Amino acid sequence: MTNLKHHFNTPASTQNWQAINDGVMGGVSVGRMRFDSAGCAVFEGEVSLENNGGFASVRASQLHLGGADTVAYLLTAYGDGHTYKLNLRTDDGFDGVNYQAAFTPAPGLWTQTVLPVTSFEPSFRGRFVKGALPLRPEAVRQVGLMISDKQAGAFRLMVKAIEAMDHRAE
Repeated sequence: MTNLKHHFNTPASTQNWQAINDGVMGGVSVGRMRFDSAGCAVFEGEVSLENNGGFASVRASQLHLGGADTVAYLLTAYGDGHTYKLNLRTDDGFDGVNYQAAFTPAPGLWTQTVLPVTSFEPSFRGRFVKGALPLRPEAVRQVGLMISDKQAGAFRLMVKAIEAMDHRAE
């Protein structure tokens, strides 16, 4: 049974998603989130390695996506061959510890990807945070998507939903 969901089936579902790209560090990558009339969100743009850049991301605040019984996150996405990260934050700040799990949806078709809570690693500005507490889904306040790891070039990820699951997917 899914306990919390964020569906991207209306234009309002993408309005609060803010781009946070490598320009914060001098890079020139571009990423954005928009609604597609097919009933999904589109995270798209271009990653550039110029000026020590290399990532594009989007984030929404005040999305409570998880509970004490959450064991995994389920993404329904249409891939392009790139690897992305689901980012979860347990505070309202702009900067700080970010819990990340990588996923590579199949290119050219809608797939569902299950990311166990235990697969999320604490990160700060792209580096693993040793000694950080494990992710507590009931504390999630911000949700984001990211492309990084020197995947230069155009990207396009379509997403129908991100769901917190309170049982293991079979």
